[in-house]
Amino acid sequence: MAHLNKYISLLRNVVKCNGRFLSTRPPPIVKASFLSNPVFVGLSLGVGGTLGYAYYSAINTEPVYNEMGNTQPILKSFPEGITVSRKVRIPEDTTGLKITLFQYPTCPFCCKVRAFLDYYGVSYDIVEVNAVLRQQIRWSSYKKVPILLVQTPNGYQQMNDSSMIVSCLASYLSETNVGVEEVASYFPETEYRDDDGVIKKEIMNRYFLMLNDRMNGRSVKDIMDERKWRKWADQTLVHTLSPNVYRTKEEAFQAFEWFSEVGEWDKHFSSWERWLMVNVGAYAMYFISKRLKKRHNLKDEVRQSLYDECNLWVKTIEARNNGPYFGGQRPNLADLAVYGVLSSIEGCEAFKDLLGKSRIRSWYEKMKTNVTNHLGNEYVKHYANQKAVVG
Repeated sequence: MAHLNKYISLLRNVVKCNGRFLSTRPPPIVKASFLSNPVFVGLSLGVGGTLGYAYYSAINTEPVYNEMGNTQPILKSFPEGITVSRKVRIPEDTTGLKITLFQYPTCPFCCKVRAFLDYYGVSYDIVEVNAVLRQQIRWSSYKKVPILLVQTPNGYQQMNDSSMIVSCLASYLSETNVGVEEVASYFPETEYRDDDGVIKKEIMNRYFLMLNDRMNGRSVKDIMDERKWRKWADQTLVHTLSPNVYRTKEEAFQAFEWFSEVGEWDKHFSSWERWLMVNVGAYAMYFISKRLKKRHNLKDEVRQSLYDECNLWVKTIEARNNGPYFGGQRPNLADLAVYGVLSSIEGCEAFKDLLGKSRIRSWYEKMKTNVTNHLGNEYVKHYANQKAVVG
């Protein structure tokens, strides 16, 4: 019976890990009582209008009341019994941040956070989460990955949701006199009812940068375009991944063998658990991918849908005519989001086909050079020096 329960838990988490990002239904518009903070400045254009007070479900018309204190939690101490799997140390790091990332190594959202940290040269610890038992995140009421903990004078600031994590850290690194806890407080959770009347939580402003009056030479349009394509990475591009990675049974098994290698499942799981994850996981995701293909209206030849989206990305960069990246002469958060999502399938057959049959290779290889060599660190040093002067 214990093995059966683990099997059921495994299957549930395999689907969550590989498919939780595959829902394109937008959250209903709600309204929260937390938007009294002036930090939004020009970047929050439209937030007040987009967060309406109540969403009335056909099943339950009761509005969801949102407290002002629905902010990211702060832990008094580091979770007990948690062992760091590995440490990523970057000698050039001047941020002073002490970060722990709870992750699945091949989750697109976790890859997105790592791409941000690696590009900007921010050191961090990694806790690999067991996808079967998930005991590494039992301490958290939020049960998805990535979860980020940042040590602060008051404890450990918890951050949930990959886009919120990136927005919060990017905002912190570009400000001179605001602490991590304060920046994190600008990303409250909003509760709403979905189409089935179930109360859910959403960080509605997770793509917003809290730059106060510091635009750093960027126009509002540039920042809004960046936000638009960060959303595109999460809401469109990721939906082409699973149907391609698990297109055939052979590809599904190859993908799970790669997941096992990258995630070092032989170290974190017993032999029977690893066997179950690879064989049952691959078999299940092969069939689930067929449903996902239909749900997201992908072409019968799903590879073409992946190629089309990546070609659209390259075409959009070219149309901007200001450099090899969406950000111009250097990557911005949209570049890092797209790169992070695509890097999650780098060891799969679908990725090999993508490089050979779309126009993404040149951009992707440039991005990989930027990320692996921490070329964004020079900009972090600039802001770190400013923080030191202000402090």
